[in-house]
Amino acid sequence: MPGINETRDLPYSAQQMYDLVADVGSYAQFLPWVVATRIRSDSGTEMVADMVVGFKSLRERFTSQVIKTPSEAIDVHYVDGPLRDLENAWRFHPREDGGCTVDFHVNFAFKNRVFESIAGQYFDRAFRKMVTAFEARADELYGNNNSSATSVA
Repeated sequence: MPGINETRDLPYSAQQMYDLVADVGSYAQFLPWVVATRIRSDSGTEMVADMVVGFKSLRERFTSQVIKTPSEAIDVHYVDGPLRDLENAWRFHPREDGGCTVDFHVNFAFKNRVFESIAGQYFDRAFRKMVTAFEARADELYGNNNSSATSVA
């Protein structure tokens, strides 16, 4: 199953980045290819959400279970949609300077292995673009206090 790992050192607190990632209902406002989201249920520790992603006339709906550990972690488990599997994990590590290190990991598998081998390279770019979109959203919401944000691939 193909996987992507991304680590970013950001000038925002772990709580700020956790809040941003946990706000699934706002994803359509800033994430590329996210057309709509619907929160089916939400508590302090678990959410079930639908996300519609699309490009041009193509549209697909995913349902995911989101396990939340406030200020520390978000784990997303695939429930239903066009893939065979999709799992991702966010970890938010506070730093002494008030910023945080964000670790993002995603694994995915297509139902069709031929399609997986062809599309896998595009998913890599798409997920990296999405991580960058979260960083840009943090800049917008919290102000770009510092240009020291770095990526470690």
